[in-house]
Amino acid sequence: MEILLATFTTLFSIVNPFGAMPVFLTLTSDDSPAERLSTALRACLYMMAILSVAYLGGQYILHFFGINIQHLRIAGGILLMRAAFDLLTPGANRDRVGPAALEESKLKDDISFTPLAMPMLSGPGSMAICIGLIRPSYADKAFTLVGFALVALASFVVLVSSLRLTRLLGRPGMAALARIMGFITLAIGVNFFATAIGALFPGLTK
Repeated sequence: MEILLATFTTLFSIVNPFGAMPVFLTLTSDDSPAERLSTALRACLYMMAILSVAYLGGQYILHFFGINIQHLRIAGGILLMRAAFDLLTPGANRDRVGPAALEESKLKDDISFTPLAMPMLSGPGSMAICIGLIRPSYADKAFTLVGFALVALASFVVLVSSLRLTRLLGRPGMAALARIMGFITLAIGVNFFATAIGALFPGLTK
């Protein structure tokens, strides 16, 4: 149960479906409620599939390229800290999808896989963290995958409720929420970085 909770709390703040709400609302502005629900469902299922593949196949990729898991955790920690600073710094919060990609997405019939599932919900940072969450036993791996499913479910609820949440929170509320998610993401990034450094250089922690 601890693994399930740790997986959910760690990954949810990194996936950050609240950050995907503006793009989701923009790209589905002409859709009916049923179409929005269908798009959100497909996007979250795609996200879960992408993260599961990264989790289950990531270790083999690391072995193929000769990359140590601690090296990946350091890179993932740096990536998360950079993303967190974008959320925490006023005026520096960059969209995950650029204006050109956003305009191109408006012409697509189905935006659930790109840009919603990737890179909005499952970007490089979340995939790196998934690989870093590799567990030794099959039971732990199963709990981790259930954690992915819970993150997908929570993201689906957020996306489906995005119109109501945006009206309820307004711009100040959304900005405050972004800073909260940024602070949590920063703490996770520091933890990944520090843990990997401690594993590589045990003498530094004594």
